[in-house]
Amino acid sequence: MKEFLEESRINVDEILRHIMNISQFHRIQGSKEIVDAAKYILEELKKAGIDAQLLKDVYDGETWHLTLKSPIGWDLIYGEIEIFGKKFTTEEIPLVVMAHSPSGEAEGEMVYIEREDDWEKAEGKIVLVGKKWKDNYKKANKSGAIGFVAYRKGTGKAFPYMGLFLSRKDLEWAKIPAVAVSEEIANKIISKLKKGESVKAKIRVQTEIRDKQILPMVYAKIGKPPYILFTAHICHPKPGANDNASGSAMLIELAKALKEKHSEDFRFGFAFLWIPEYHGTQAFIEKFAELENYYAVINLDMVGGSEDRSNSTIMIVRTPLSRFSIVSGLLEYYLNLANSQGESFGGEGMPKLKVKSYSYQMGSDHDIFNFFGVPGVMPITWPDKFYHSSEDSIEKISKDSLEVIGKAVLATALALAKAEKEKLQRFARGYAMKYLGELGMDREIEVAEKLVMRGLARDGKFLGIDIGHDLEFKAWIKWKRKGLVSVRTIREFEEKAAKELEEFMEDKKFSIHLHELLMLGEILPEEEAFKALEEEFGKIDREKLNKALEILKKLGFIEC
Repeated sequence: MKEFLEESRINVDEILRHIMNISQFHRIQGSKEIVDAAKYILEELKKAGIDAQLLKDVYDGETWHLTLKSPIGWDLIYGEIEIFGKKFTTEEIPLVVMAHSPSGEAEGEMVYIEREDDWEKAEGKIVLVGKKWKDNYKKANKSGAIGFVAYRKGTGKAFPYMGLFLSRKDLEWAKIPAVAVSEEIANKIISKLKKGESVKAKIRVQTEIRDKQILPMVYAKIGKPPYILFTAHICHPKPGANDNASGSAMLIELAKALKEKHSEDFRFGFAFLWIPEYHGTQAFIEKFAELENYYAVINLDMVGGSEDRSNSTIMIVRTPLSRFSIVSGLLEYYLNLANSQGESFGGEGMPKLKVKSYSYQMGSDHDIFNFFGVPGVMPITWPDKFYHSSEDSIEKISKDSLEVIGKAVLATALALAKAEKEKLQRFARGYAMKYLGELGMDREIEVAEKLVMRGLARDGKFLGIDIGHDLEFKAWIKWKRKGLVSVRTIREFEEKAAKELEEFMEDKKFSIHLHELLMLGEILPEEEAFKALEEEFGKIDREKLNKALEILKKLGFIEC
């Protein structure tokens, strides 16, 4: 199997060129420039002779993309904040204006909102908040504030990316201009205010809110179905080099490489999808996807993080247990091979970068395909201290990360497409044993073994190998309104339920457990679903999960 890595070559310099070009666009969801970025990608594919098209949905603040309500059509014209004798403008830092902010001007004293009773002092003031800025923006409007300033801890001198994702209905109350400042500036404001000193600021925001804007999806195909599908999200603000110009750029070069290598005798064709994060994936699945044609999804999100600058690790996010597939194992195998350099004292290769495999984690477009039954994995570099900030620029990108991930993904695709059946069968057995062995060191794996066999059976059907067996279970849950379950979505239906769910989701693991439980519930009876969840993740909060399921049942998202 090592031979597929040896033939995998990726043009890192071309990836960097694409990152530079894509990062010139202020790619806010609902904006014209995200469409411009999509057109750039489309043109590059057509130059390479790749069959590609621009699929379209709509941003209008009203249309639903499965479980996500569209944000408004919105374009930034100009914005600035003047404070402490300095002016920060969007000409230099586009993130000064919060995404989807209305136009407006404000000049006056600032007040820091640290506790709920601080809102009593907000009328006629410019408020500063450091958490829950989406909720607090609404409170600022209702409290009579004239301007809104937000910051995020951990950004230092960088200006953070913050999006309001306003709907058309939100425009009935969303009136005041919203801007962002660096943590450094925010700390100076807070320090002076706590000393009893007055702090004044001046804000000016010019934006254009449109009735509608194109939601772009670039889709390309090589060969015939079934396909291995590669995805990357094209959205996020300028520069957004790692998040996610890097994944979008790598996808262009992977498409070129696979076009050159594709043969009619491959067991898979290859498909490529560039989308706005979550909204685009859900729109694609709802309107364009033929899910039965996809064997697996490899999602590229933030593939250029630097170990030197951000202490990043290349994370391999595996498929959930409910969607077990050897695609996770192959990606892990080739990432470790591609990351090898030098020799240990015994002659073995040593790792160049930090690489580690993780159980299923949420946060990008692989999630949605998993929900709909297509196993999805994700290589990603994390953490990134420049994430969602004005400092996410091209000089922070690691060429080593790009090369290691790019070669590994390409080798994974080639192995799946043309490896000998006997080798794939041996690898599948070995990876299943490794996966179950890791789980079994900490806990029972009774249900996990059955689900792994079920996943192997699906792999076998696509790969043409005899492995696993497809077990029949009585499903407990019918997931009627399928898609990402978020507090923002639930708030559209019931405020009380949204507040309860928000409290649960303060635990980062809760959303992962909830969505995996929904996927498991579509396969297994109730007790076995909960048992599988515990076998996969260990400790879970069954009481809160049941309460969340009751909310979803009450709102018609599921039937039990």
